[in-house]
Amino acid sequence: MTAKPTGHYVLKADGLYLQFDRLFHAPIEDVWFSLTNPNAMKAWIGTYTGRPSTGGVRFQMTAEDGAEAEWQNVSILECERPYRFTADSGSGPEGIRVFCHLIEGGGMTTLTLGQRMNDAAEAESMGPGWDYYLDRLIAARAGAELPVWDTYYPVFAPHYRELTVPSTAKA
Repeated sequence: MTAKPTGHYVLKADGLYLQFDRLFHAPIEDVWFSLTNPNAMKAWIGTYTGRPSTGGVRFQMTAEDGAEAEWQNVSILECERPYRFTADSGSGPEGIRVFCHLIEGGGMTTLTLGQRMNDAAEAESMGPGWDYYLDRLIAARAGAELPVWDTYYPVFAPHYRELTVPSTAKA
């Protein structure tokens, strides 16, 4: 797989999102499992403890810092298995909102992931990060070698720095 920057902006009712799409040759339930099962998540991003049905979990992003990574409180705002979830991590200006939407058709599943941007300047670092993690997800599911961070950052930063913020489009 040749890595390339894929994120784009989408303006939604609650703010500006940096959004990414990936296509999987797999049933929707299988992709959902990779996104929501704490053991499956270990292969590409991290893990969590707790029960999402309670509306909150503790998430650890182990792909970067391993077992030393900090645990974060995450609020599950929406969860409609196997189609979508929305979650918040942190609060105030430092808080992060992420959503995942899945659609299945023709034996394939499309994942759309978005992160709300508090400041468009954040895209320069967030964009390469999400491209990296989503490509790790693809590699982990295929049993392939995981991508290397240096392929993504700072190489992709100019793409995200130059993105144009939509002014009238609503999604």
